[in-house]
Amino acid sequence: MYNLIIYLYLLGVVVTSFFSEKVRKMWRGERDAFRILKEKTDPNAHYVWFHAASLGEFEQGRPLMEEIRRQHPELKILLTFFSPSGFEVRKNYEGADIICYLPLDTIRNARRFLRLIHPEMAFFIKYEFWYNYLHILKHRNVPVYSVSSIFREGQVFFRWYGRQYGQVLKCFTHFYVQNEKSRQLLASIGLTNATITGDTRFDRVLQIKERAKQLPLVDTFVGDCPNVFVAGSSWPPDEEIFINYFNKHNDWKLIIAPHVIGEEHLKQILALLKGKKSILYTEAEHAADLKSADVLIINCFGLLSSIYHYGTVTYVGGGFGVGIHNVLEAAVWGTPVIIGPNNKRFQEAQELLANGGCFEITCYDDFARIMERFTADDAFLTEAGNKASAYVKGKAGATSKILADVF
Repeated sequence: MYNLIIYLYLLGVVVTSFFSEKVRKMWRGERDAFRILKEKTDPNAHYVWFHAASLGEFEQGRPLMEEIRRQHPELKILLTFFSPSGFEVRKNYEGADIICYLPLDTIRNARRFLRLIHPEMAFFIKYEFWYNYLHILKHRNVPVYSVSSIFREGQVFFRWYGRQYGQVLKCFTHFYVQNEKSRQLLASIGLTNATITGDTRFDRVLQIKERAKQLPLVDTFVGDCPNVFVAGSSWPPDEEIFINYFNKHNDWKLIIAPHVIGEEHLKQILALLKGKKSILYTEAEHAADLKSADVLIINCFGLLSSIYHYGTVTYVGGGFGVGIHNVLEAAVWGTPVIIGPNNKRFQEAQELLANGGCFEITCYDDFARIMERFTADDAFLTEAGNKASAYVKGKAGATSKILADVF
């Protein structure tokens, strides 16, 4: 049944590729993967294979890859992606020796792929459970590790109709899971090879903080203003709330890094800002009045994790739609984080809410209330920021735990 579904999926990809640039890139990339492997694979090298679905999973695997390179320079790293949103952003990542798409999980592709690379071991990040690749790896006695994985009762592995597909979990040598619930769920189906190590993303955001970029233009914009609000990965429903508030309050500077930076979205943001002097980041270098501006809009990628550093209060978008984005990148800087209501599926958000470093809003009035309290109570603001920072630091260490066990 699984292989039938894969071939039907392949047919869908081929058809959709005629209409979607993203799907077309993925389809071309998967076909090109074998060429890349033939050209770049060193037959005498020993490879460690990391597979990440997309950019978020890559960030979880990155601390492991970089630590393996540091501790074991004799090993080479193969990095594969499923999604263009991961591959296209990180195809030039210097921490891996070979980077390509993962060909679709057919038996033929899996056999061909593994004949070319002969990995010493494989790491599948979080939710990656490719049936044919995993079974062939097990047949070849290649150790396979599931890293930063998290399991929920509703997943197919724990349903009566998913028992057959659930056999794929027996292919893993070990699971390094994020929480006790995941360990218990695996034990409920007879899998006891699981260790609670937490999430490697905590190690990654601490790395990012240490390597934060110097941003002279943002320094100039902020100046000596004591109140700076940073909104990261924002969507229109988020922006309608916080911009409405700051249109009425002139004692704050506002930095907006929207999730989508297309021209239409930027126009929407500018239209919401009433009586505010606003500057786009890409035009800031030539803006004579950058220091006196009220709003700086980040209309390029790659800066957000460093920009959170400037916030007195931070906001992480997506909670009124697709689901919140990365709260850890904001919390690591020791500033309180505000999020929208669609956060229940995100363990780190739930834990931050519980420890007092994060605050949920459901409407404008909620936002106004929490902002007024931050403004009026410096001790509360500082305490919330300290709790956010302490939470991240307290959860770090998964990378060293995993590698100490594997090696």
